[in-house]
Amino acid sequence: MLVEIPDVMLNDGYRIPTIGFGTVEILGNKGTLQILNAIQSGYRLIDTSTNYDNEGIVGKAVKNSGIPRDELLISSKLPGKYHDFDSALKIIEEQLARTDLEYFDKYLIHWPNPDDGKYVEAWKALIQAQKLGMILTIGVSNFLEHHLEKIIDETGVVPATNQIEIHPYFSNKENVKANEKFGIITEAWSPLGRDINDAKQHPDIIEIGKKYNKSAPQVIIRWLHQRDIVPIVRSGDPIHQQENLNIFDFELTDAEMEKIFSLDKGEEGRVEGQHPDEYHEYD
Repeated sequence: MLVEIPDVMLNDGYRIPTIGFGTVEILGNKGTLQILNAIQSGYRLIDTSTNYDNEGIVGKAVKNSGIPRDELLISSKLPGKYHDFDSALKIIEEQLARTDLEYFDKYLIHWPNPDDGKYVEAWKALIQAQKLGMILTIGVSNFLEHHLEKIIDETGVVPATNQIEIHPYFSNKENVKANEKFGIITEAWSPLGRDINDAKQHPDIIEIGKKYNKSAPQVIIRWLHQRDIVPIVRSGDPIHQQENLNIFDFELTDAEMEKIFSLDKGEEGRVEGQHPDEYHEYD
């Protein structure tokens, strides 16, 4: 059954759905079918990256979906090794060729890689790519407040979105607050956590779900939705894909929201320990 997802207005006038579909580790012909299933369930924002090694199948799914191109929003990301201006523009052209798309609806700098000192240059390249019609709306990923301040001060252009790690074990309130300060919509990657910080297994979240006849993932996604955060959820299972969208028919109480906030582990809660001031993406 198709679920209609409400959308949110960005600071540049574009609108995106309040839930997106993540494609990391979704690969090959099986991955194409999984993305098609997601689109059939109602997902319209599809999130990929060159470093996911699947831009081709994302493009194939778009072509085979039967959904008009202007009803789908395809988002990709700039890898760290392409932060210089000319390289950034060339890789965006290559990514469009891989997806067989004429433009990306949304495009992000994947990581700031601050020690390289080129993320402002990368941001200028995204601004240029937008002017050239290669991208409709531009944003960043894993940028902290001081990274945001620097690119805004040097270009006068505010990112529309900032995709950061957020889940019950790492609520990332400070980064969300910084995004709000600049009028930037926050997206959440790994919204359910994973590995040792897999929040789906926490008994408190499971217990809250029982009250509403909802699963733990649905409770977490609802928690993010009530924070005005756009979760980028990933599942290859058609049942779970649809389940993750069915979060609009209940509302968590303030006490339930706070109970989930109380699970925060601070820096120890990060799923891979990737602090944006320390982690560098090169591969």
